[in-house]
Amino acid sequence: MKREESIVYVVDDDARVREALEALLRSSNRKVKTFASAEQYLAHFRPDDVSSCLILDIDMPEMSGLELQQKLLGQEGPPIIFLTGFGDIPSTVKAMKAGASEFFTKPVDDMELLEAIEEALAVADRARIDRSDLLEMKKRYSLLTPREREVLPYVVAGLLNKQTAGELGTSEITIRIHRGQIMRKMQAESLADLVRMAAKLGISLPQTPYTKR
Repeated sequence: MKREESIVYVVDDDARVREALEALLRSSNRKVKTFASAEQYLAHFRPDDVSSCLILDIDMPEMSGLELQQKLLGQEGPPIIFLTGFGDIPSTVKAMKAGASEFFTKPVDDMELLEAIEEALAVADRARIDRSDLLEMKKRYSLLTPREREVLPYVVAGLLNKQTAGELGTSEITIRIHRGQIMRKMQAESLADLVRMAAKLGISLPQTPYTKR
């Protein structure tokens, strides 16, 4: 399947490998950008609204593929497909434990590599959508007043308006109004929808006699 919105990055210090991979990817109608070193890749602007994957050589001067992988950890980096000229089992284990999508020994079968790229881009697509959804939820959450943010955990915990009012020392009708505003601002279609949003936002449930049952 053609992915015009996606890009495959290739980082390998061997020019012949870069040229071969670029030719393979372009023949498969994929956008590709190659780099001779990890440093070049890090210096390149990589838009976070475009799905991508990274084909990465293990053995490179200055900064190895594993070192680049470590630098990218926690940065919502692309799925990584490692290539190596050696069947180095410890490196394979280390790369996979750190989240690598695949690990191939050169020369790699073209069809196997293209299949791995397809799977990696699918993972990247889902991650990009999840990030976009989370950003949208955070924007909606920012619209809540401090009091509405205080009420929200009780709503998603399943407390009745009367119970929430008792916990927060206010009236049932006030909680009913806050609840309606929360549902509207969060654009929640149901309580289950609101619960899902709260979970993704990391909102903790309150500790009350009602939630301890």
